Amino acid sequence: MTGPVVRVVLADDQPLVRAGLRVLMADTPGIEVVGEAGTGAEALQLAREIRPDVVVMDIRMPGMDGIEATRLITADGGATRVLVLTTFDDDDYVYGALRAGASGFLVKDMALEDILAAIHVVAAGDGLIAPSVTRRLIEEFAARPEPTPSVRRTAGGITDRECEVLTLVGRGLSNAEIAAELVITVATVKAHVARLFTKLDSRDRVQLVIIAYELGLVEPPR
Repeated sequence: MTGPVVRVVLADDQPLVRAGLRVLMADTPGIEVVGEAGTGAEALQLAREIRPDVVVMDIRMPGMDGIEATRLITADGGATRVLVLTTFDDDDYVYGALRAGASGFLVKDMALEDILAAIHVVAAGDGLIAPSVTRRLIEEFAARPEPTPSVRRTAGGITDRECEVLTLVGRGLSNAEIAAELVITVATVKAHVARLFTKLDSRDRVQLVIIAYELGLVEPPR
């Protein structure tokens, strides 16, 4: 038996890019393209009208750009998630998209199977960033001054256990791996992660990873 179909809106100002993605996704089980947009404003309108599972969003579009469209879509409080897919992996775009609430950031030169897999990951409530972008994020956080222990303990009012969970999320562990590491159930891990979302005002695991680095809970690789 097949799983639920992920309903996708494609937002890109280049018709050929949208057409190419639509054709490729048409042959992919579990993904259905339900709309196309050539501007950020159109993407926002479709997101509000169709309520897709995922908007695959370009950044540089005429009028309202993809970052502003992402901010407005995620601010609606609905279940629609945004996966940024762009040619430009400039730091300002990366940070802007993630702060706007994007659940993922990919570049268009990635393998198609990775992009399709990312759509399913984002639709399931997780998040991810292209490996090349992740390396730069880590380097940027590594260059920041180390926060004091007192700052870490009071960050968002999280408990010691929640801090442990956040640290492991920052290291990239799945819920099952965190459960094994802390000798607790997966359900308990999910409950801790849900509370971290609320306390740290975070939409998904991508933002939790960023927060873990910002708080100095995870040591970036040197």
